[in-house]
Amino acid sequence: MNTSTVLNNIYNLAVTGNGSFGDSIQELADEYVERYGRTEKAIDKMVSNQRLKCTATGFVTGLGGFVTLPITIPADIASSLYIEIRMIAAVAAIRGYDINSDEVKTLVYLCIVGNSVGDVLKQAGLKSLTNYTAKVLIPKISKSIAEKIAKNVGNKLLLKTSTKVLPKLGKMVPVIGGVVSGAYNYAEVSAYAKVAKDRFN
Repeated sequence: MNTSTVLNNIYNLAVTGNGSFGDSIQELADEYVERYGRTEKAIDKMVSNQRLKCTATGFVTGLGGFVTLPITIPADIASSLYIEIRMIAAVAAIRGYDINSDEVKTLVYLCIVGNSVGDVLKQAGLKSLTNYTAKVLIPKISKSIAEKIAKNVGNKLLLKTSTKVLPKLGKMVPVIGGVVSGAYNYAEVSAYAKVAKDRFN
């Protein structure tokens, strides 16, 4: 299974929601819109909650120490990516974007590549863009461009996965590994939340 297929499967699972995986993205967004309206407070409250979940995921999967390292690294990466994608898409939903559209899904993917977004867009054929907001990008995303972006983002994630192993070498020491892993996830979610708020303005 290639990385773009994995991305799409995670996104589709987040859109539909499924029991232990939590509510759907729309249900998550609606919960905060109902309480706070389509406001920054709604987004900040939602992000704060998801950040705690992702931090806890990192902590729990980091507790096993060296013995469980080959198992927990994939589990942590998959679970944290699910929470991060769900959170970013919920920001889009709170801002009124259609999370079922390929364009919005593509923008969600772009939020998780950080400073590499320009390179990903160039590789997909969008070379002259300097503004990466939804209002600028959505009209330019065709089906073929969306597929190229998903593939490029998947490749970036594959590289990132290999580098993400390094901070998690702290898992060789039980409990301390949980703290290291949880802190890493906390920082990552915080960064993605900021990007999502800028993209879906």
